[in-house]
Amino acid sequence: MSSCSNYQLLSLAVMLLLIRVDASSQSQPRKEDRVKSAVFVSPKFELKPGSVANKYYYNIDFPKGHIAIKDFHAQVVDEAGNSVPLYETYLHHWVVVRYYQRKGVEEFNVSDLIVKRNSGMCNGVLNQYFGLGSETRKTATYVPDPYGIEIGNPAEVPDGYEERWLVNIHAIDTRGAEDKVGCIECRCDLYNVTKDENGRKIEPDYIGGMRCCYDEMRCRVKKGFKGTKKSLYLKYTVKYIDWDASIVPVKIYIFDVTDTITWEKPQNSTATVPKHNCKIEYQVESCSGGAVANVGCTQTNKMSVSFPSGGNVIYGVAHLHVGGTGSTLHGQDGRVICSSHPIYGKGKAAGNEAGYIVGMSTCYPKPGSIKILEGETVTLISNYSNTQRHTGVMGLFYILVAESSPKPNSTLQYSTDIRRGENVILHTAVGASAVFGIALLVVAGVTCQRRKGRQEGYGSIQMEHM
Repeated sequence: MSSCSNYQLLSLAVMLLLIRVDASSQSQPRKEDRVKSAVFVSPKFELKPGSVANKYYYNIDFPKGHIAIKDFHAQVVDEAGNSVPLYETYLHHWVVVRYYQRKGVEEFNVSDLIVKRNSGMCNGVLNQYFGLGSETRKTATYVPDPYGIEIGNPAEVPDGYEERWLVNIHAIDTRGAEDKVGCIECRCDLYNVTKDENGRKIEPDYIGGMRCCYDEMRCRVKKGFKGTKKSLYLKYTVKYIDWDASIVPVKIYIFDVTDTITWEKPQNSTATVPKHNCKIEYQVESCSGGAVANVGCTQTNKMSVSFPSGGNVIYGVAHLHVGGTGSTLHGQDGRVICSSHPIYGKGKAAGNEAGYIVGMSTCYPKPGSIKILEGETVTLISNYSNTQRHTGVMGLFYILVAESSPKPNSTLQYSTDIRRGENVILHTAVGASAVFGIALLVVAGVTCQRRKGRQEGYGSIQMEHM
């Protein structure tokens, strides 16, 4: 039998093998096909020009069951479902908190619920699993495969309780405002307040912040300005998959640049433990004064903290307010764990409002490439432009950490298209086999044809570039 006949038989055998392998791979469930998406809206909140809504809604709609959260996206919409621009309604923040509610009790009572907070160190605050602010529309939040935020595990729910979720929405209507920036920075003089919502007197050196723009307060608007009351909602989309053993759980950590540590001795204990006093917000002094170091009209604040447990960093993003220029989380040796920078809008459309932070850059390290050791000192640096004073700003940093590594999978390798927040499956083993096999066939075919061409007096095949 001629060598070319052998080649033809080999070609047929390899192609049949590849078809079988491909068919086998197609029969396996793809993780992207398992992703479910649910869209919900919060209860209605109403705003008129200058007014503030700082609402807490308990037992909100949320996917049920033992699942892995893959993405959580939210934005403010009107009654028609249209996105509301920040220059009309400024979304100061939204946060979603997980908690356990005693069964059979529907009326709200603090004694009947247990907050299931994230793994961050701040005591009593920043308990949320999800949350952003004005940057919500253009900040990637997708959790790459094979990772997920585990919720709904029956083994974690205390007896007699059930898992529920609450959302806090803080929005400010700046239509007709005398000073839009002053309103969104909650400057106390613009709200004409001397006491906070708990009746405590506001100190003279507290120029602005959340203590002055609480629920039902109103920022000063231009004289004679009239505007209608608007009905608004927080629209949120949750993407998730059913939990299984192939998913690697991640923990949520939130750092606060205002965190200071004091040491306390718990009752009935001889050991002292750290207490993290996170103030959440702070003031940026202008270049002309203030004790905080500034370089080129940039105020830099930083804090260091011991990381409670080790693991691989899977995702990272900062939360800053207007005036923010960037934030970086460093390891003990000075290496950059993640650096996140604001995206400022340049137009009028919702999601691109000029002068507002409409997104934050994110970090998606290659799994295993960025690791934090247990007990390692990490340092958070937060930068703001201080060409003018800013009040009530924040310097938060949010990371996802996997304490375990993915299980080896020789058939499929999962990657993520971060820009779209969609899962893309790469059939690496199958694809590599197919490409390698086809390459062998091409080489064998070319060799055979060359030999045949020489025998029959023809020139070799010319390969044209496509």
